[in-house]
Amino acid sequence: MSQQKSLIIANWKMKLGLNQALDLAKSLKAVEALGKEIVICPSFASLFPVSQVLKNTELKLGAQDIFWEASGAYTGEVSASELRDVGCQFVIIGHSERRKYLSETDEIVHKKVKAALAADLVPIICVGETFDQRQAGAADYVLIQQVTKALEGIDLRPDQPVVVAYEPVWVIGTGQAIDPPQAGHVHQVIRQTLIDLFPLELVKNSFRIIYGGSVDRSNVSDFTNLENTSGVLVGNASLEAAEFIDLIKNA
Repeated sequence: MSQQKSLIIANWKMKLGLNQALDLAKSLKAVEALGKEIVICPSFASLFPVSQVLKNTELKLGAQDIFWEASGAYTGEVSASELRDVGCQFVIIGHSERRKYLSETDEIVHKKVKAALAADLVPIICVGETFDQRQAGAADYVLIQQVTKALEGIDLRPDQPVVVAYEPVWVIGTGQAIDPPQAGHVHQVIRQTLIDLFPLELVKNSFRIIYGGSVDRSNVSDFTNLENTSGVLVGNASLEAAEFIDLIKNA
């Protein structure tokens, strides 16, 4: 992998009201990145106020979703340009919760990835297998398909970063992370899939593969020390300032 900073992404999901999000952002604004790249992803309602808190800090802003069209009559959706306007640099795409509850398909994920890249947003493409898929021995196939469908046919500039986040669906929110060697194997599968899609030099320099799923301050280093792993996507452990700051230090 190229010498990129370790990436730590906080996904606040729909768990904080506006005042809670602002309080947490204020508690984090003085945190030292310690050589790491830290991205905060609040809910849509909190994006702009949190962006104002994070101004002139080392922390970067991300959104939790995006729509694939640039503008139009799409009630309730948010475009890439709107995300750019409020200061976003990153956007989560295809999170398992959206795939499950909102029936997002691989084709929808692909269109959203294209929209993000067209607006120079960094897509954080979430992939992961369910428990049934893992039990059936289909985990690798599912992941290869999700990565391929998200990215095939996309022309990347050499200066366009992309993040692929492996989140085993069956451990998200359970407090029980996957065994790190299992994650290491999956990240190798993902990397090989990227090499099948793009030139090796582009994979080395533009892509980062990260782990998500019950990451906390006690286990984060088990994942960030893995080969082919460039960081973590953090859920519950990013909702409390002291815990998240410790996690950043331990990564």
